[in-house]
Amino acid sequence: MDETRMSEMTLALNGLEVDCIIGELPGERVREQRLVVDAVLKVDGAVAATDSLADAADYAALGGKIRSRLAEARCRMIERAAFIAAEVCMEDPRVLAAEVKVTKTGAVEGLRSASATARLVRERREAGD
Repeated sequence: MDETRMSEMTLALNGLEVDCIIGELPGERVREQRLVVDAVLKVDGAVAATDSLADAADYAALGGKIRSRLAEARCRMIERAAFIAAEVCMEDPRVLAAEVKVTKTGAVEGLRSASATARLVRERREAGD
């Protein structure tokens, strides 16, 4: 009989609302706007077997760190905001890869939203490197 082992899992953070300074226009530099952050994280599948928060990426903590970092960053571009949010996710060593989408609504009349996606992948090192 074959043995089944899970190597990776996906953890998604959907619809994280972040109020921060974002934008290039003078009016955007003085008032907060709302961004919506969606993150898809690849994590080690072993967490499913242990069922322990100690083995898992803590998505509540990640959400708080993303909010804090984006508020501090005062980005001009949503592309930068997506990259920063992905970097925050990758600070957790249990995260193998992060794909983060940042959406900004109401930026342009007649345009429902604009979004940018950043993808970061942890480099795998061979034994002896």
